[in-house]
Parts: sequence; C-alpha cells; structure tokens
Amino acid sequence: MEHEPRLVEVRRNILKQNDVTARALRERFREAGVFVVSLVSSPGSGKTAFLEKLLTLLGAECKVAALVGDLATENDAQRLARSGAPVKQIVTGTVCHLDAAMVESALQEWNLNDLDFLFIENVGNLVCPSSYDLGEDLRLVLSSVTEGEDKPLKYPTIFNSADVAVITKMDIAEAVEFDETAAVGNIHTVRPGMEIFEVSAKSGRGMDAFLDYLRGRALNVRAV
Repeated sequence: MEHEPRLVEVRRNILKQNDVTARALRERFREAGVFVVSLVSSPGSGKTAFLEKLLTLLGAECKVAALVGDLATENDAQRLARSGAPVKQIVTGTVCHLDAAMVESALQEWNLNDLDFLFIENVGNLVCPSSYDLGEDLRLVLSSVTEGEDKPLKYPTIFNSADVAVITKMDIAEAVEFDETAAVGNIHTVRPGMEIFEVSAKSGRGMDAFLDYLRGRALNVRAV
C-alpha cells in the first residue's frame, strides 16, 4: 500500500504528457485539414472488417489512410491494405492501448496534407484506451451482436469517452438472438442520447448512413 501514491502520481504524469502530445497532434490535423477517427472495441468485434469497408467505400471519393494498433502481429494492417489505402501497423508489444506519442511517431513519414481522413484502429481492449486521447476528432466504440447486450453496463467508461456507438455484425443478429432494444437501452442508460449506428460490413447494412454522418462531421470540423 505504501507504493500506491507513487503509482498514482506516475500515472497522472503519463496521462498529462499524453494530453500535451494529443493537443499538438489535434492542431496538426486541423492545420492539414484531415479528419481523424479512432476506433475502440474488444477483440473480435468486427472492427477491422468495418474499417476495411470504410476505407474501400470512402477511398473511392477521398484520400484516406489508417494506423493500426496490435500487440504482436501485422495481420490487420495486411488485411486493411487490400482496400488500397496507405496503412501502417503500430506494434505495441505488451502495451494494451495506443497513446498519442505512438501515433505521432507513426506519422513521421506521412504528409498529412495529402489526406482527407485518417483512421486509427486501437488495440482490442475496452479498458485502457478510454484514458488516452489520440488527437482524434471522433471516437467510435464498437460492440458486435455476438458480444451480448450488456457491454455498455460492463464497460461504461469507454462508452462515456466515445462519441458514437457502432453495433456490428447486424447480418447475424437474428441468428444469435440479439436483443436490439436491450442493447440500445443499455447504451443510453450509460450515455443518454448517444448516437448509435447498426451496421454490417458483410451485407453493407447501415454503411451508407454512417458514411453520410462521417462526411457531415468532417465538414463541420473543417468549417470551424
């Protein structure tokens, strides 16, 4: 117990430095006119499939790129590269989240002025990423129909730190007996009025509506 105050202070200093770096990143993004979206979820939520679909659809009309965080492999980056968008993997090792310094380092070889949208796929985790600002304009929290309806109740912090909730794999919702009403209700219990999109990267359900929303948010930010 005697070491606890020291650990708390170290954590505060780490988060403070992360916030400083994130603010600098956000300013760089704004100056370059690039809209930045981060994605957080637990493993297996369909986050990479959803992002691949976004990159493919949006890449037909805009300049898009992605950074992908993973503990050990580059599998997700290789998969996302099929979209034709520039993709860079951030291998975090034992670290269970991305932080602003990792994002800053990964961007060193890229010219942000060449991009309209940058997507940052975080490590699969619903706990650690909630504390780390990455300089993004929009944070999405994803939860699939196969994970049940109570994810928001179990992990309220990540839903409160995100801007939008995305329910994935809606093409199999009926097969897994997903209770849509309960899921939406639980999200709004934790975060009243939170914007929710129900999508399927496989069937395309909800993707057009989400892209329209994304374009609108980007225009609003660029108009400021």
